[in-house]
Amino acid sequence: MITFILSIVLLIGGYFLYGRYIERIVSPDEKAPTPAIAHPDGVDYVPMSRRKIFLIQFLNIAGLGPIFGAIMGAMYGPVVFLWIVFGTLFAGAVHDYLSAMISLRNDGKSLPDLIAAQLGVSAGIVIRIITILLMVLVGAVFLSGPANLLTSMTGGLLSVKWWIAIIFAYYILATLFPVDKIIGKVYPVFGFALLFMAFGILVSLFWYGAHVPELHQHFHNANPAADRFPVFPMLFITVACGAISGFHATQSPLMARCIKTETDARRVFFGAMVAEGLVATIWAAAGMSFFGGLQEFHDFMGANGNSAAIVVSKISREWMGVVGGFLALLGVVVAPITSADTAFRSARLIIADFLHIDQKTFKKRILISTPLFVGCFILLQVNFDTIWRYFAWCNQSLAVFTLWSVTLFLVRERRNYRVAFFPAVFMTAVCICYILIAPEGFGLAHQTGYLIGLGITALVTLWFVYWKNRAFAIRPLEEEGE
Repeated sequence: MITFILSIVLLIGGYFLYGRYIERIVSPDEKAPTPAIAHPDGVDYVPMSRRKIFLIQFLNIAGLGPIFGAIMGAMYGPVVFLWIVFGTLFAGAVHDYLSAMISLRNDGKSLPDLIAAQLGVSAGIVIRIITILLMVLVGAVFLSGPANLLTSMTGGLLSVKWWIAIIFAYYILATLFPVDKIIGKVYPVFGFALLFMAFGILVSLFWYGAHVPELHQHFHNANPAADRFPVFPMLFITVACGAISGFHATQSPLMARCIKTETDARRVFFGAMVAEGLVATIWAAAGMSFFGGLQEFHDFMGANGNSAAIVVSKISREWMGVVGGFLALLGVVVAPITSADTAFRSARLIIADFLHIDQKTFKKRILISTPLFVGCFILLQVNFDTIWRYFAWCNQSLAVFTLWSVTLFLVRERRNYRVAFFPAVFMTAVCICYILIAPEGFGLAHQTGYLIGLGITALVTLWFVYWKNRAFAIRPLEEEGE
């Protein structure tokens, strides 16, 4: 339990200490007009309170990742705590907050436009395609999962297909209607419910005297299939939303278009990521302790097809009772649904920004959204596990591009770029090594994959060093000429 408690303390302390340090790097201006204040449109640019935006942002980014991903990550043992804590503070929260600040200072522009401004037009086009694909993948992944859970919770009253139809109808409404009409009203309530659920599991861990494995006793890869699933890079792909996720940077511009002052950004974006890290830490601890130990946890997972959904259902019902368990499961259902609908909304805005199509009229919003919904329907015909694996890698790859874009932005602004540079290098190595050795990738031998992956990462790093040195060498001459 010491490792678990220390993880919670580090996350909360890191929010105040490291969060304020990161905030000072970009020096938010309370008097600077934000996009919501400068040009509200009543649809996407709508000023809202900081508390409401925090709950919306938290629910936007907290899909199945910090719950299902954390439970799957718990298969590796207590080492998962290291990734959740340090990944959240030094990678995820930095990624979310700085990408949001860049969007905030660029009229709330979408992620591909921000990346294009830093990495070039070609990179922007590639990222725009990847981002839209990721958004549609999120819609498909976060639709079938909740539909299955709702079928189970209601005793089969409605079939999975009917629940999919109902959720899909909601997606359409939430994507098309103004942000304050549906999202602004229901998200804060559901966001609070998700936090309440996590708090209930936290209390249960202490109430039942759960024995959470200690890191110093299990400082190794505890996964039963450790030879096929090494900690590096598999764990860092498995636990995405609970540590760092490229999907988050696609959501940040949505709230950057609604925030009233720049000084609210740290509490909203850095804070929401830390809150998600806390949720992931709690569920990882619950998974490892509920069944009596790591071996028992592995046995249960093996006997139930490694289904995180079954683990969540069992823990919620037995620890929190019928009512509490139902509310907890409802939170697990709501989180992915609300992440998916904003994914579609984000995709709509990305396309609209690229094509310069005004979104004030309902007809134009339908025109852009229809192909997205059709694409999601097609993906629903593909096996869920296959979609999830490609979604996870695509998600973390997007985080890599975002971190490099933030790094270049900080270099150009002559600020401390290292806060984004080191996470960018690490995640570059993770994503390249993963696609080289993973079964759904090239399936290379681990040693070969590592050598190639780390070699490519070294080349990318050297390219950055060359670019930075050249940029600093040229800029003083330009300034002198001015």
